[in-house]
Amino acid sequence: MVTYKVTVTTAPRVHATTLNNIYIKLVGTDGESEREWLISFKGAAAFTIGAVSSFEVSCPASLGKLVLIEITKRPLLLFPDDSWFPSKVEIKSPEGHTYHFPIYRWITDSKDHLFREGTALRVFEDSHHLGKHSRATELMWREEEYRWNVYTEGIPHTIKVGNILDLPCEVRFSFTKASEFLYTAATGLTELRLKGLSNTEENWTDIDAINRVFCLNKTEISEYAQDHWKDDDFFAYQFLNGVNPMLIRRCSVLPRNFPVTDEMVFLRGGHSLSEEMQNGNIFLCDYKRLDGVKANVINGKKQYLMAPLVLLHKTPDDKLMPIAIQLKQKPADDNPIFFPTDPEYDWLLAKIFVRSADFSEHQLNVHLLRTHLLAEAFAVSLLRNLPMVHPLYKLLIPHTRYTLQINFLARRLLISDTGVFTQFSASGGEGMFEILRRSQSSLTYTSLCIPDDIAERGLESVPNFYYRDDGLKLWDIIYSFVKGLLTYYYKNDAEVQKDSELQKWLQDIHVHGFLSQQGTGIPQSFRTVPELVKFVTMVIFTSSAQHSAVNSGQYDYGGWMPNTPISLQLPPPTTKGSSDERTMLQTLPAVNTTAQGMATMWLLSKQSSDFAPLGHYPEEHFSEEVPRKLIQDFQGELRVLSTAIQARNINLAVPYTYMDPELVENSVAI
Repeated sequence: MVTYKVTVTTAPRVHATTLNNIYIKLVGTDGESEREWLISFKGAAAFTIGAVSSFEVSCPASLGKLVLIEITKRPLLLFPDDSWFPSKVEIKSPEGHTYHFPIYRWITDSKDHLFREGTALRVFEDSHHLGKHSRATELMWREEEYRWNVYTEGIPHTIKVGNILDLPCEVRFSFTKASEFLYTAATGLTELRLKGLSNTEENWTDIDAINRVFCLNKTEISEYAQDHWKDDDFFAYQFLNGVNPMLIRRCSVLPRNFPVTDEMVFLRGGHSLSEEMQNGNIFLCDYKRLDGVKANVINGKKQYLMAPLVLLHKTPDDKLMPIAIQLKQKPADDNPIFFPTDPEYDWLLAKIFVRSADFSEHQLNVHLLRTHLLAEAFAVSLLRNLPMVHPLYKLLIPHTRYTLQINFLARRLLISDTGVFTQFSASGGEGMFEILRRSQSSLTYTSLCIPDDIAERGLESVPNFYYRDDGLKLWDIIYSFVKGLLTYYYKNDAEVQKDSELQKWLQDIHVHGFLSQQGTGIPQSFRTVPELVKFVTMVIFTSSAQHSAVNSGQYDYGGWMPNTPISLQLPPPTTKGSSDERTMLQTLPAVNTTAQGMATMWLLSKQSSDFAPLGHYPEEHFSEEVPRKLIQDFQGELRVLSTAIQARNINLAVPYTYMDPELVENSVAI
């Protein structure tokens, strides 16, 4: 007889405990054991939260190299069937070799569940007949669990579920995450209801009244926004380091529909507009994607959403300043170009219309489409097409954590017919899906890869551009990690090309995420190792760093409503000199619209206590020494960058924290 030492770890998460009986069968290249009941001196405590329990399984002879294990959970006569979440099983063979079996799955029934040994294997390496069978069985189950759904035409496809309980247990929120999310959502609006604000359809009577609501929740940056929202330099700063750093680009030739001349603008430094364009100091933000979009009706009143053009100048002292704003795309007598030299409220209202337009562009294109919906497509394709034993599954599964549930909630609570965004934003309703479709049709691979995107927009040398500075460093760190790991498993291009599971993962993303659009630059197949490395880097960057950059500052810049109005109630001025503070207050969103917007942005900016920072892999999917060492090196590089960012931020009036690795979540989880 030979003896195998079996160590079972139950996850340290709420409700992971089982009081049921657990059975195990070991399967090796030379045979398999009998199904053994795992009995411990710990009794019922053997499989409680965080428990690590050891057992012995005896066999007449060695089983050879262990390939998989079969785990079965069966209820006791006096106890009901329950759910169990084991983390891993480790088995020491009589020959002294230790085998690792990652589990990380809820076991909720009495069926036999097969789990592979943890060494990563691509499909063409899986030679054992039981391994092949296990692989095929797992993917059949996954294809049934993770089905595609067309939520609405023209945007990325989603997972097909009717309610949260239809989501597989593995991808749902933890108890902690769910409880905190519901608490934050409830308390935010409850406070506003108690003050009678969430149902008040009247306009604001003065700025001080807005401040009395705003004082409920403040951050360091939201207070700065309150103090500086009228300042031109802060207005311009947000195009670089606010929640939407994705629109600004260098301008060497003015668009034909933006007829600003040298004589119209005054530039610091004494150069003309034409000269400064040639010098690379003029920048453009063009909201043409919003042109002609039907605005919402809120509180029975028509709302207004413009498609502005904004011209900015880099001054000799390295400040970015706005120099001209046109609020509609087509030049006309009733569509004046506004300048900083105009009367105070004309210029302020022009900036307010820009900030309101930026809210819709940011929320729908930059945030929802380019992070949430793409991350869901990446995740669903991963879960459908790659088995747990595949190296890419092991690498990417931490970057899918909570994404499917948070996106389900977004569709239910934000963009459904009764959602907050639908009811209370200028672009809610018909306009919302029109903007999403337009954004989808303009998606390019270049725009998703920050080094290419920065170069394409001509922003390599813009000063004080912390999104670029931190983002490029993060991209390089992620790229180096991904390259090291994937080149360990893929030694040449031929191995990439013949990995059918890998190719199917990409094909599903191309069809369901990018809707098979041509001319986007999105690869349809992987031909080389560098192509694979770049694409996987983009997936991780999008799901972590990019999402953090465009999500985490929502309340910082939107909590003080006049800085980011989610809707506007009057059309823009058609002539200059007729606007005043009263005009501005009548233009800003009503009290209930403001309250709903503030509560939502607070919720979407609130970090959970079970937040998993970038590079944090609590689930041990890799068992080989090389990938484990690469993960440690990756974490070390992230710590160095975090320290550098924090040191820089000490000297900034507005610290840029959204790409600090300590604050970047591993996945789209909020």
